[in-house]
Amino acid sequence: MKIGAPKETFQGENRVALTPDSAAQLQKLGYECVVQAGAGAAARISDADYEAAGVEVVKTAAALNKAADIIVRVRAPSHDEAKKIPKGKKLISFLNPGGDTELLEVLKDRQIDAIAMEMVPRISRAQKMDALSSMANIAGYRAVIEAGNQFGRFFTGQITAAGKVPPAKVLVIGAGVAGLAAIGTATSLGAVVRAFDVRPEVAEQIESMGAEFLFLDFEEDGSGSGGYAAVSSPEFREKQLELFRAQAPEVDIVITTALIPNREAPKLWLADMVDAMKPGSVVVDLAAEKGGNCDYTEADKIVETANGVRIVGYTDFPSRMATQASNLYATNIRHMMTDLTPEKNGEPNWNMEDDVIRHSTVTHNGEITFPPPPPKVAAQAKPQPKKVEPTEEEKKAAALEAERQAGRNQVKMLVIGGLFMGLIGLTAPAAFMSHFIVFALSCFVGYQVIWNVSHSLHTPLMAVTNAISGIIIIGALLQVGSDSAIVTFLAVISVLIASINIVGGFMVTRRMLAMFQRS
Repeated sequence: MKIGAPKETFQGENRVALTPDSAAQLQKLGYECVVQAGAGAAARISDADYEAAGVEVVKTAAALNKAADIIVRVRAPSHDEAKKIPKGKKLISFLNPGGDTELLEVLKDRQIDAIAMEMVPRISRAQKMDALSSMANIAGYRAVIEAGNQFGRFFTGQITAAGKVPPAKVLVIGAGVAGLAAIGTATSLGAVVRAFDVRPEVAEQIESMGAEFLFLDFEEDGSGSGGYAAVSSPEFREKQLELFRAQAPEVDIVITTALIPNREAPKLWLADMVDAMKPGSVVVDLAAEKGGNCDYTEADKIVETANGVRIVGYTDFPSRMATQASNLYATNIRHMMTDLTPEKNGEPNWNMEDDVIRHSTVTHNGEITFPPPPPKVAAQAKPQPKKVEPTEEEKKAAALEAERQAGRNQVKMLVIGGLFMGLIGLTAPAAFMSHFIVFALSCFVGYQVIWNVSHSLHTPLMAVTNAISGIIIIGALLQVGSDSAIVTFLAVISVLIASINIVGGFMVTRRMLAMFQRS
């Protein structure tokens, strides 16, 4: 079967869904590849590059629709374009199934099996196909670059002969993939970065990247399903807006990333916050395509407010880095095709029992399959509740109880051992009993003497070996006064060797501990 990528018709779209590298990998799966002439030109991929990779180049979209069995795109086709796709073909693209139900009806009528790349579930196995994350990563990076283009100062602070330049203060709202990419980029450029997210578990990720996490004095878990944030309660939202109002006069750049697929973007950076910002400040709204997180945002425009704040509302951040975005998106498509072609025979197996394929498929066998059922595997594990630390009094009481229990256990063992020895003494000869008592006492005394040494002075393994050596020494000392010269000689040798073993053990442990001490 053939996989084909047409030239994108959406105005300003520079990406392409098939690259020479991804085509080479698809050919290994048994597919042939075809592209429309000029499909990769905006991403700096020439037709000659495709031909060198063994990709067939056709002149028109109609020719591509006829030649390709599986059509891969970046943007969803228009309704007219979808009606021109021959019946029974397959389509993989961003499709906006939650916002364009008419397109789903067209695809259903055309008997087209369609996969929406934005519907790939956010589970570990599907990360390689997660085109939303791939594009969000680029958008977050590009947002900082665009902010720097509109901002009138350095990101990093400088001290020069001409004066001191303070670092820019950047606030990132939302710490998903795009937010973390923006944080990393702004931090690497030298800015002072602050970030906020309704999901408390991302605080460590933010801080690990050198940014400050802004905490709210409000108990609410904002973690939602599918790896996205949940809708906040009105009380939480008021606290959130109060925090943003306090930040507005201080920060120079705000990057908003709050967006959940198939929903309108929540308003987070309100008009009064923009009005409170310093002249020359910049707001970059990554949710402009869905209405924006900022009150002043206008899609695909830069708006300058009366107080000199610029709001960047571009909706094509990934397309502004078309070469990189095309490579990543084409790789996501290729991984999707790998899952669809387990036999590597060039024939897709549309396994609707597979979580990833089922969740991503929006039309199949002439039926609309959107919305999908929830995936069997949780997209993201809920954070475990923190254990309550016991108080000092509780710790002392627990330690005292442990000591008492240990004492009771020792008494039980002594009683049992005494009874056992008494039973043996009723039948065993006197000579055996004397040696047996010495052995038992040396085991008990040696264990108590050596094992109770603090473990900060030796490792647990060394504690066991030293306890055994202690048993040997105690037993040997009791035999030193024997009437037999051979027994006395062996006892002395035993004491010497066991002592060397104990002393050597402590010396080795001391050297090991010294390795972890600061000089």
